[in-house]
Amino acid sequence: MSTATPPRAPHRDAPTGHSRAQARAGTGLFDARQMLSSLPDAVRKLDPRVMVKSPVMFVVWIGSLLTTVFSVTDPGDWFGWTISAWLWLTVLFANLAEAVAEGRGKAQADTLRRARTDTVARRLDADRTREERVPGTALRVGDLVVCEAGDVIPGDGDVVEGVASVDESAITGESAPVIRESGGDRSAVTGGTKGLSDRILVKITARPGETFIDRMIGLVEGAARQKTPNEVALNILLASLTIVFLLACATLPPFAHYAGTRLTMVVLVALLVCLIPTTIGALLSAIGIAGMDRLVQRNVLAMSGRAVEAAGDVSTLLLDKTGTITLGNRQAAEFLPVRGATEAEVADAAQMSSLADETPEGRSIVVLAKERYGLRERHQGEAADAEWIAFTAQTRMSGVDVDGRRIRKGAAGAVIAWVEERGGTVAKDAARIAERVSTAGGTPLLVAVEDDRGARVLGVVHLKDVVKHGMRERFEELRRMGIRTVMITGDNPLTARAIAQEAGVDDFLAEATPEDKMGLIKREQAGGKLVAMTGDGTNDAPALAQADVGVAMNTGTSAAKEAGNMVDLDSDPTKLIDIVEIGKQLLITRGALTTFSIANDVAKYFAIIPALFASVYPGLDRLNIMHLSSPHSAILSAVVFNALIIIALVPLALRGVRYKPRSADRMLRRNLAVYGLGGLVAPFAGIKLIDLLVSLVPGL
Repeated sequence: MSTATPPRAPHRDAPTGHSRAQARAGTGLFDARQMLSSLPDAVRKLDPRVMVKSPVMFVVWIGSLLTTVFSVTDPGDWFGWTISAWLWLTVLFANLAEAVAEGRGKAQADTLRRARTDTVARRLDADRTREERVPGTALRVGDLVVCEAGDVIPGDGDVVEGVASVDESAITGESAPVIRESGGDRSAVTGGTKGLSDRILVKITARPGETFIDRMIGLVEGAARQKTPNEVALNILLASLTIVFLLACATLPPFAHYAGTRLTMVVLVALLVCLIPTTIGALLSAIGIAGMDRLVQRNVLAMSGRAVEAAGDVSTLLLDKTGTITLGNRQAAEFLPVRGATEAEVADAAQMSSLADETPEGRSIVVLAKERYGLRERHQGEAADAEWIAFTAQTRMSGVDVDGRRIRKGAAGAVIAWVEERGGTVAKDAARIAERVSTAGGTPLLVAVEDDRGARVLGVVHLKDVVKHGMRERFEELRRMGIRTVMITGDNPLTARAIAQEAGVDDFLAEATPEDKMGLIKREQAGGKLVAMTGDGTNDAPALAQADVGVAMNTGTSAAKEAGNMVDLDSDPTKLIDIVEIGKQLLITRGALTTFSIANDVAKYFAIIPALFASVYPGLDRLNIMHLSSPHSAILSAVVFNALIIIALVPLALRGVRYKPRSADRMLRRNLAVYGLGGLVAPFAGIKLIDLLVSLVPGL
């Protein structure tokens, strides 16, 4: 395998909460104020140019228009007027479902618009010697701009010089500042955010009007939402069913005429509307929009509905080890003495030699010695005559010279070389202990001392990459969902295997290079699987583009965000698991409401047809199990129920059907039992109740 790529540093600046999402969720999923505010949009959607995009509801729209025309020609026909009114309400309720779903993103879009201010940029010339102030709209790709504390960053770009604290609350909803610096995977900055400290040089990567915030506004408002392949296929199925029932209704007048009865156009239209799958046709768009909105509530921006849908069908998850499965910083787990030394001696020497080590690993050694062995926390200032040796990547050691002793702690090779240079000895069991730590997936650090007894190794510090709490349970849950998890790391195979076993992932890829990641994704896809992965660096961009669901971290580079089809604004790599669950919830909700809608149509068939023809064909009276008052009452009750059930199901379409990991056959059985049976029973009860009320109205 190719040369190992070192593990990336963890995202220490990722916000821990979802303030904006919690605030939005707290306003209520679906209330009267939200419905009233969306009503004007629902009325505007009655435009036939908008309605034609939904074949089923366009047929209902045409039927509403026809019944209205026939009612105008016969003003005294109150039945016709009532049917017309409820058909228009059916169309309006369908539009209202979509308008409410779209309206839930408008608040966030308004917040983003406020962040998209017209700023003045401090642009540098080609020689970086002269600075000029220009409007932010005049910036072009490749321009270099200076941003200091208090400046609003004028456009999307990458930090090419310096490091600064940046306020990104306009995007993430979190007030905690984040660090942006050049030369790493946390170099991307977004226009509209604000620098809080220091000075950075930003290279612009997006033209005005095409910035990240502009794309977010279009996406959360639904302006750029494209129908997914699954949604298109379902629309074709619904349109086909509509044509079948349209042809079936067209054959009824000749049969009625032959039997000596007459069916008016109003009755035929009402019958058609009740038999075609209006429920799912009305809610289909709202389900898709709500799926994307649920991601937005978790601070994940989906660049397309296709990505959300693909997340529901993912069968392989690729996850980085560092910062995703593990905490990212190796921590001291235990002190292992060699023969002739004690744990307390090793702990004392390790703590003293780590006081000059400002790395997270060094800090963890100081804390472990204090907590486990009762050693008080020391500070460099306590020993005025001490000479402190700070840890560097070149020496790979840290230590202190104090009270006639020299203490060192560091990588095994570096410490052994230091001991041998001073004519000391290395205990035979030191190498054995270090090898045992490495085999277990840990990192061994040797602790040595030089005093009046000479230079010698005291013991080994076991550094361990700590697996995040609950990860094994999460992976077990994914396994029940039928999803295979693969850990990607730059570590050696021994360390990778140990972490993989502890975390409970199904497989791992050690010493991974960008080419290795691409190769793994292509192999999985060649086997007919959909693959999801997270990434933040430029070296992740090819794999993010190749994956079916590529989630780029907002803290990452512009190349990574351009390559992925989702962006996690909180930069939390473990959120990939939540994204998969949301995608599955979207597919399950769509399937459940489709089952309910078709079952509804079957029940309405038994409500209307027997009532219409029982007087002509007495044998049909056996199917009139609801014993509705009259044919007109049966038709009107079915039409009223057809309209009301749409508005009743809007909260479920927006919230989504609750997802629980289970096998496909169990999910199918549950779907049929709950939504299939429910779709059959609900119309019988609802239509009968409405019929009892309608029968009390004179003249109907």
